[in-house]
Amino acid sequence: MNMERPIFSSRQPLFKDGLNISRLAKSPANILTALIFLLGIFVTVVRFTKGLGGVTNLSNYNPWGLWISFDLLCGVVLAAGGYVATSAYYLFGLKDLRTVVRPAVTTAFLGYFFVVVALHYDVGQPWRLVYPIFLSHGTSSVLFEVGMCVFFYLLVLTTEWSVYACEWLGWKGVRAFVHKLVIPLTMLGVILSTMHQSSLGSLYLIAPSKMHPLWYSTFLPVFFFISSIYAGMSMIVFEGAIAGKAMRQQMDGAHLRDRDTIVFAFGKGASLVMLGYLFIRYCGIFMNNGWDYLGTSYGALFLLETLGLVALPAAVYAVGVRKREAGLIKKASALAILGVIVNRFDVSLVAFNYNLPAADKYVPSWMEVAISLFIVALLVTAYRLICTVMPVLREHPEYGHDD
Repeated sequence: MNMERPIFSSRQPLFKDGLNISRLAKSPANILTALIFLLGIFVTVVRFTKGLGGVTNLSNYNPWGLWISFDLLCGVVLAAGGYVATSAYYLFGLKDLRTVVRPAVTTAFLGYFFVVVALHYDVGQPWRLVYPIFLSHGTSSVLFEVGMCVFFYLLVLTTEWSVYACEWLGWKGVRAFVHKLVIPLTMLGVILSTMHQSSLGSLYLIAPSKMHPLWYSTFLPVFFFISSIYAGMSMIVFEGAIAGKAMRQQMDGAHLRDRDTIVFAFGKGASLVMLGYLFIRYCGIFMNNGWDYLGTSYGALFLLETLGLVALPAAVYAVGVRKREAGLIKKASALAILGVIVNRFDVSLVAFNYNLPAADKYVPSWMEVAISLFIVALLVTAYRLICTVMPVLREHPEYGHDD
């Protein structure tokens, strides 16, 4: 087979051989997804008929729970591959990374879209979610800045991603116009990402007495931003590894050929950024004179987060790049992603209100967990559908290398 030739037609149907219900029903992954959908729909009905109190364990002590920690904080940072990939390719001229731009932008677009969807569950009056943008501007609030940046960055991502949709729909004129905006859109996306990735950390600066000293620092915005860089790189590697196995048939020759090049490039970059991140995290401990806390149970968790889930994957990244072993780098990406998730949970759930009595500690309800799984299942299903019908993991034959 000629690996340089795109393996799809411009009019590729949604299902090449028709909708084979029996084959889909036999897939364990599809059965699990269907069960998550059913459970998610049920809990959604309960949430919007019974209110937050009917499905969550939130309280006046803990007004932000799992949906903020996982769906927002983790969702935003794990979607950082969009601005990392586009800035590397369009702004820094790393042309070897061309094939990673489309899947990274698609992941970022879906990530931010479903972050907004998840916010509708968390906000008590979701119909007022647009008020800060159009009606009541709380310009002195960090949360207002986060909301505005997420809103505008989602518009940027939607515009960037629309290029692939236009190619699929055959809207050549619209596609040509939007494609001319790619450089300014990339620059705007980097600016907006820098602002809101760091501002998510700023949300916790106003609560120094409520946060454990090992996690509280005036450098929290810097920590959040720098960790988003290597999180984006790690997600690109991890996503590529999963797609390479699950959706290999959707990839053309260029994407299959460049996979290892991308893995080594982002593995090297992530290793360097993680070492820098580790250095400033411990500089924060030094400046706050928090060494004594390392001998406590919270200190053990901090060491696990920073050494086991930052220093270790950084070292594995470096060894994988040195030995040219893509498998090691892919394993390191999974560890690095886990480390970022643990950090966001530590900051927002473990370290926050750490001094409350055990009876007042927050533990998410099973319905909160069900909604988070529902959002993730929707995102993964949407990604699979888009990559199946649109030129994301492959190039459109009528446009080729025009990126």
